[in-house]
Amino acid sequence: MARRNAPRCARAVRSPEAVRPPAPGFLESPAVATTPGFTHHTIAIQQVEQILLGARERGADIGALLRHADISPALLDAPLSRVTLKQYAALIFTLRHAMRDELWGLCPRPLPLGSFALGCRLLVDARTLGEALQTGLRYYRLLLADFVPRLQLQGGTARLCLVSRSVPSPAQAYAERAFSFFAYGLACWLVARRVPLTGVDYPATALGHSNDAGMLFQAPVHYDQPCTGWRFDTRWLALPVVQNAQSLVEFLQQAPASLLVKYRDSSSITERIRRILRRHLADEELPSLEQIGRQLAMTPQTLRRRLHDEGQGFRAIKDDLRRDAAIEYLARPELTLPEIAAQLGFSEASTFHRAFKHWTGVAPGEYRQTRLRER
Repeated sequence: MARRNAPRCARAVRSPEAVRPPAPGFLESPAVATTPGFTHHTIAIQQVEQILLGARERGADIGALLRHADISPALLDAPLSRVTLKQYAALIFTLRHAMRDELWGLCPRPLPLGSFALGCRLLVDARTLGEALQTGLRYYRLLLADFVPRLQLQGGTARLCLVSRSVPSPAQAYAERAFSFFAYGLACWLVARRVPLTGVDYPATALGHSNDAGMLFQAPVHYDQPCTGWRFDTRWLALPVVQNAQSLVEFLQQAPASLLVKYRDSSSITERIRRILRRHLADEELPSLEQIGRQLAMTPQTLRRRLHDEGQGFRAIKDDLRRDAAIEYLARPELTLPEIAAQLGFSEASTFHRAFKHWTGVAPGEYRQTRLRER
């Protein structure tokens, strides 16, 4: 039986094709495709719109930037559409080189190319995570003119806080969110483990809420806060820095993949549920919360509570997994739409068609064609 429809004027900017690779620096290579963990995760098109805000203000050719990252410009007209992490990482790489700015033109004053690599060289000499964070934030306070990054300690809580020097524009607000996220990824890399967060803070801005923040940080997101940042237990500041100059070379070669997903918490309830569900994607019915609970030796009530703590819901996990897998399969031209429908557990292609349009606002055939036309 078929599965039901799923619920729920400015300075000239050079073409990215004409940009010569500079010296190693921030997000040096879009090496996402070779990094484990990228399967079945996607990024909302709003993230693409927001990271392009600076390029738009500077008169860049947005279509060329998107096509260089293998993203169809037509997707910007579909508010529910998504891109793969590989595409998003390629866009970061493209913007960095085209804008000559490690914050992609989002702030009035550019962040010089090579800043990230130089900062990392300073941090690998630190003894502990706390020392590395203080050194890194002090370094960036010399470079950033529009917001001030600080580490605040209160009681048993440490907090990264990015203090805006004035009311931030939407572009700067996104720059702050991106800086916060990549700072977290770097902190995790330095100690070679995920540092568990107790919360992520976003102030009230024109950007509104982020649908991806909870998934990316794997922590509850709190809005209308005094500043952008994240919070964690102070005991993690004592973790030893285990990276060195040799491991830094590989890290920079793999960025941004090494920042986006490398230290995703595979033991989180959300990820454990996704792994179980992924094994049953071709089934007409995915396992229920009760069946998942039996596999994890947890009651449904405990599962719901744990998911709530991670800012997730069971129905949303199922829908997101099907949607992300569908987007991945549609990028494989050897698979027909009926074959993709079957791999996702739909007994009829028409049911898959309706579900995909509900998830993304675009029919699967149209989604695939827009990608193929841009190649």
